[in-house]
Amino acid sequence: LKDSDLNVVIAAAYALCRLGNSNYLKMIESAAETDDQTAKANAAMLLGKLKSKRSLPLLYRLKDDPDASDIVAFNAVEAIARIGDGKIYSKIWTMLISVYADDRYIGAQAMGALGGMKGANAIITLLDDDVAEVRLAAAKELGMLGDNSGQIVVLEYLNSPEPADKDITDRRNTLAALAIGQIGTEALTAHLPKLLKNDSPFVRLAAAKSCLLY
Repeated sequence: LKDSDLNVVIAAAYALCRLGNSNYLKMIESAAETDDQTAKANAAMLLGKLKSKRSLPLLYRLKDDPDASDIVAFNAVEAIARIGDGKIYSKIWTMLISVYADDRYIGAQAMGALGGMKGANAIITLLDDDVAEVRLAAAKELGMLGDNSGQIVVLEYLNSPEPADKDITDRRNTLAALAIGQIGTEALTAHLPKLLKNDSPFVRLAAAKSCLLY
């Protein structure tokens, strides 16, 4: 709590809140109103993880703040969804139909956080997206909601030739590994042993997490 890095401070405050000391919630809310864009984004994310309904007015201000970075606004939207405020649905939907793949990718996560049949039906529209990362993210979010219809997307990716760009391959393999854990079908989990031996530590960690999930 006394660290010089505000991000470390709010991480500690979040841990204390999770341990039952809600007095530290105000430290996270205060960080969300600083000029540090990274701290604002992290604070918004943590408020969503804490499902802090009292923080909804603050999160809506962050979402609409013209001086906030895109990641701050996106994290605020996902946090609002995670808290369960259905009024955010229309905002997330605009992200799902954005021309920018990053918006659609983050929108899938936010809609997954909102959940419910309405959220799942919206995410299903992304299974045909032109961008593999968006399709894999949608499959993962659907799996978290108990819908395994994204299995075909993950299998198609795993059985297709890998891109020449290693960074793209690692990112997609990580998403595929995470999706496997959420969907958990035998056809998908059969790919985990290979992913656990991947040369990327991010892919190996994602695969290990999936092993623990299913």
